[in-house]
Amino acid sequence: MNGPQDMGGMMGFGPVQPEINEPVFHEDWERRVLGLTLAMDACGLWNIDILRHTRECFPAEIYWSVPYYDLRIEAHIKAMIARGLITEAEILAGHMQVPPKPVKAVLAPEKVGPLLARGSAYIRAAASPPLFKAGDRVKARNLHPEGHTRLPGYLRGATGEVVRYHKAHVFPDAHAHGNGENPQHLYTLRFKARDVFGANTDDDLQADLFEPYLEAA
Repeated sequence: MNGPQDMGGMMGFGPVQPEINEPVFHEDWERRVLGLTLAMDACGLWNIDILRHTRECFPAEIYWSVPYYDLRIEAHIKAMIARGLITEAEILAGHMQVPPKPVKAVLAPEKVGPLLARGSAYIRAAASPPLFKAGDRVKARNLHPEGHTRLPGYLRGATGEVVRYHKAHVFPDAHAHGNGENPQHLYTLRFKARDVFGANTDDDLQADLFEPYLEAA
């Protein structure tokens, strides 16, 4: 979807100002939110792509203005309400009002850290061989899906070169909508920045793009 998360090439936000010696967490509640949301993911009722799409569906004035961990916990709340784990009344009251719904698993607090350190694997077997290889010139298709996609708007229609093949991975465009993993081949592409952002730029940029986003140039 062409939502507020797709900010590449947008103007009017001012310069990026990196924070010197930025801490991992600015407030202790952010650390707690990260642990809570990771533990909640063990329930088996959503996946990382569903939550990403939930966040990008917030209105732009919210997405652009609230801190990251605020947005993260709000997305989890929306996911829980949508799946009957909690009610809006319970959120307002601050305590449980109906019996809890059974879930696939409950993650103990002491297991959250190891889970974060271990990460998750998303490489899968593909149903067909890859269409492209390193060195191929390919073009990003001009797609405007209404649902979740990892194809940035600023790359649509741009031509680049395949620099690396990453095997097949879970396809977020399907995974975010409960349509299975639908593994697709994943490539790193290199683009000339001037072809994307205009003649005043002379760098290269790289992006990881799935095969359904691409066509031969």
